[in-house]
Amino acid sequence: MQVWGITHRGAVRSQNQDAYAARQLEDGRIIALVCDGMGGARAGNVASTMAVELFMKEFLNQAGDTREEERMQRAAALANQEIFQRSIREEECTGMGTTLVAALVGEREAVILNEGDSRAYHINQDGIVLITRDHSLVEDLVERGELTREQARTHPHKNLITRALGAEPVLMADCFRKELLPGDYLLLCSDGLSNVVGEQEMLYEVIHGGEEETCCQRLLEIALNRGAPDNVTAVLVSR
Repeated sequence: MQVWGITHRGAVRSQNQDAYAARQLEDGRIIALVCDGMGGARAGNVASTMAVELFMKEFLNQAGDTREEERMQRAAALANQEIFQRSIREEECTGMGTTLVAALVGEREAVILNEGDSRAYHINQDGIVLITRDHSLVEDLVERGELTREQARTHPHKNLITRALGAEPVLMADCFRKELLPGDYLLLCSDGLSNVVGEQEMLYEVIHGGEEETCCQRLLEIALNRGAPDNVTAVLVSR
């Protein structure tokens, strides 16, 4: 298994409030996460950086645990508590929070955790499937039949999320399990990528676009060529 990642402030924003981490564990599995901060000029960057650092530290400290889902939930819960406490303790951090999508990828299965609208996609020769569900206003409208998927992509309130790490004292993140086969990929990304690059374009770049190690760069370049109004982050894991 291999993993690659990239993050960029985009073509419009003056600061990158996205953050990510990815590493291979001693047992060969890969742990990776993407966070997209919110809450003002400085606070969004603080929240996403805290989330990545705290999640990874706590996850790695639990190396003896065998229940992957609980291990990830505890790491995310600790990050949530620390970000929430800082947001109420420091005035300049009031209201800050961050999305989080994390994946623990093994030989046969991936465990995915998400809060907010950063996404995880499963990609192989058969196609691309969105694993996570956005916690957002437009996703709720789509599920109620009030918007189509295409309308949701361009909706003026598409960036309004309904859940975020650090927004509440108790975290209620979603968890998914996905079977993996040789040749499968997982793509984690912030909405700065998914809002401007279509799923079929992601599929093409991962499967047919070129070398695996340059895929994240190619996806970033597509976003930049389209004006990249938001920060862009992508992490690709190859099974």
